[in-house]
Amino acid sequence: MPTNILMPALSPTMEKGNLAKWLKKEGDKIKSGDVIAEIETDKATMEYEAVDEGTLAKIVVPEGTQDVAVNAVIAVMVAEGEDAKAASAAAAPAAKAPEKKAEPQAAPAKSAAASQAATPATSAPAAVPAAKPADHGARVFASPLAKRLAKEAGVDLSRVTGSGPHGRVIARDIDDAKSGKGAMKPAAAGAQAAAVAPVAASMSDKQILGLYEEGSYELVPHDGMRRTIAQRLTASTQTVPHFYLTMDCDIGKLLSAREEINSAAPKDKDGKPAYKLSVNDFVIKALALALQRIPEANVSWSEAGMLKHKHSDIGVAVALPGGLITPIIRQAELKSLSVIANEGKDLIARARGKKLKPHEYQGGTSSVSNLGMYGIKDFTAVINPPQSTILAVGAGEERAIVKNGQIVPAHIMSVTLSCDHRSVDGALGAELIGAFKKLIENPVMMIV
Repeated sequence: MPTNILMPALSPTMEKGNLAKWLKKEGDKIKSGDVIAEIETDKATMEYEAVDEGTLAKIVVPEGTQDVAVNAVIAVMVAEGEDAKAASAAAAPAAKAPEKKAEPQAAPAKSAAASQAATPATSAPAAVPAAKPADHGARVFASPLAKRLAKEAGVDLSRVTGSGPHGRVIARDIDDAKSGKGAMKPAAAGAQAAAVAPVAASMSDKQILGLYEEGSYELVPHDGMRRTIAQRLTASTQTVPHFYLTMDCDIGKLLSAREEINSAAPKDKDGKPAYKLSVNDFVIKALALALQRIPEANVSWSEAGMLKHKHSDIGVAVALPGGLITPIIRQAELKSLSVIANEGKDLIARARGKKLKPHEYQGGTSSVSNLGMYGIKDFTAVINPPQSTILAVGAGEERAIVKNGQIVPAHIMSVTLSCDHRSVDGALGAELIGAFKKLIENPVMMIV
């Protein structure tokens, strides 16, 4: 019987994707694990691996097609011995089936509540898939053996963290999950983020457009990244009780250490240094170590209980055209400053090229958002759930301070810690930012 190949949900928040490129053509043999296509999501371009074996009978969605809904049929595959031509002929009706099922949900019965929820015309398409979080977790990359073992053991594949290529779940991961050694994803974290629907605006699109003279503006439709950012930040500010703590840090010693370390960096035959530390590399390391010194703050809130993290996985906010993404430096507390610098440089480059894998930007225990390079003195950042904290870093600048009764110049950097009050109380947040201040002001403590 022909098998439909569906547009995968490559992240918890993905609702649509662009089919960038087919790497297989009609008639090609496919093995489990073969990369058959490249899919562009709102965050990155990722490879789509086949989970079954067979022959690619029909490509339903040609490459270059944009805004293909998750779970839409994009191709048809047949097993060995099956009629590829018959499957190809049946491909068109099969592709239309999901759309027919979705029509009643896209146009629900009119009521006052439904009318208000769909006020902005641009919000309506995103609300339908967001109401069905279960669909986003249904598509999991796993080897056939891992699927069979998970079924026999009653293990939920969507909660298993894969250690195979591109985060694929393999047999070893199932064994670890059964024994309790493996890393299990919170059951509700991804689903909760995907279930967040856009909040109805106080004004309709028609009312907003009516305020401006026709022809005095250009209406630029939202892309997938901007919609996702809007949904997640709206959810964060509405569901996470934020509070903020600000401190001034004297980074004079840090700047001296940075200059000395960079000047001593070994060079290759072309004279290129092995690494070049930035102030942000010190910030990442200091926050990672501070979370280890105040482990009660290295947590994530969930309705089932508090997740206490063993390592400090620090996200680094990276600006992209039309949005941002937060690649994660895993176990940053264990890495040297030079490793953090080089790893961060690689992640940032691939983030801007939309080449990150989901496991490289999902999760994390805290984040750093640095706007110092833009001359911003201080600001507050919005927490990226399920994390409980985010550190906003301003510009380092010379300021007059009082030291031993004397007014002296100093290099001062203001930082603001945003905290989730459900998991991090005021005193605990103060301990965390205090630990960060001690480390950033005395960088030698980061290597002891």
